Amino acid sequence: MPSSVPLRRLLVALLLSCTVLVSATACGSDDDSSSASSSASPTGTSSAEAQKFAKTRFVANAGVAAGATYQWIVKPYRAGKFKKGADGRTFALVKAGLAGGFAYNRLKAASANAKGDPLLSKAVAPLTAGIESLKGLGTKLRKGEAGEGDIGAFESVINSIKGAGKSAGAEVKDKVPSASQLGG
Repeated sequence: MPSSVPLRRLLVALLLSCTVLVSATACGSDDDSSSASSSASPTGTSSAEAQKFAKTRFVANAGVAAGATYQWIVKPYRAGKFKKGADGRTFALVKAGLAGGFAYNRLKAASANAKGDPLLSKAVAPLTAGIESLKGLGTKLRKGEAGEGDIGAFESVINSIKGAGKSAGAEVKDKVPSASQLGG
């Protein structure tokens, strides 16, 4: 049955490709959904409540981005899972690619959430260029083309977001999302 192994690999690759495609098309910005929900909500909330929710959403989004980055990108990279010939390399690279796209999406959402709080907005504003620099790293990770500098870029942006949140009174703690959350 040597032919069943390539067939299984083909099916797994096809399934993972479809998952990546579906997750990439399903991951839109929070701007569209927040504008739709804000028009349907009552207008009786004060600006203090809106600021509190902005911080809460910022902490939640930044926390899952940090958790995904550490769990599925940094930790496997340091363990040598991305090196040629490593056991489980392909699966680790696919998970890292999904985590990279997920983290980028959640960091963009966290940046948008930060705009609801004046102090947090000032702290996060300089980091938007760093977040944008991560845009293509999910694909780079998935293809196995990421190096130490790319992994360092993810760590740097996550640490900067955590520092900005802490300075604005919104401490971010890592929260590892489930694998199903990564896939969309």
